[in-house]
Amino acid sequence: MMNASSRKKNISTVIILVIVLLVPGFLYVMLNRMGSNSYIVLPVLGEKVLSGEMKRVMGREVLDTIYHQIPSVSLWNDRGDTTLFMGSDSSISVVHLFYTRDDGLSQALLERLRPVVERFQHNQSVKFYSISVDPTDSPEELVNFAKRFNKGLEGSWQFLGDPAVDMLDFSRKHLLMDAMRDTGDSTRFVISPNYALIDSRHRIRGFYDINLKTEMDRLKDEIKVQVVEELRNNPLKIEKK
Repeated sequence: MMNASSRKKNISTVIILVIVLLVPGFLYVMLNRMGSNSYIVLPVLGEKVLSGEMKRVMGREVLDTIYHQIPSVSLWNDRGDTTLFMGSDSSISVVHLFYTRDDGLSQALLERLRPVVERFQHNQSVKFYSISVDPTDSPEELVNFAKRFNKGLEGSWQFLGDPAVDMLDFSRKHLLMDAMRDTGDSTRFVISPNYALIDSRHRIRGFYDINLKTEMDRLKDEIKVQVVEELRNNPLKIEKK
């Protein structure tokens, strides 16, 4: 005949078995119903407006938002060819302004960018662009000037410009970066000290000021964050690169 101690032991064993069998299933159901994956997502910068339409995101109906997007434009590159800037829908871009006659800010922007390009040179989904705002920078000058900075990195880093395109207006209106002629010297320009991070949908996801020491590390980190977002949202496009 089973004594009280044995009965208690059996009851305890049954309770433990029930917990082991049921609790994992219960937690799985609760996580699927109530839990959600958390990712770091960079903000989308620039003007945004509601389209008035609804779209479905993560199973929920939300108002569709139209974000500021950079249009494509045909420019000369440092190979002496024309290229369609912002023509790709599968590349992350890092962009900044410069002009060849500037040995101050322009040169600093170029020198500080090279280590970042080297860090991502083997990632075909990340491209870097240095854009001249000076209409007197001819395609030939871009070719010669670029050799000083992007040697060995030509596949990842392009120098762009075009005398026929008003890059001052384009920079202010579309890249949201300061660019204007120097009122004290018409041969010089006032340019933004920032790098811009642009996603594959041509939306600006961050600005990074060369004057702040921590900004280059933040740029590297947030390029990685954006790469993860692109892989998550557009895996087939990225895999084709």
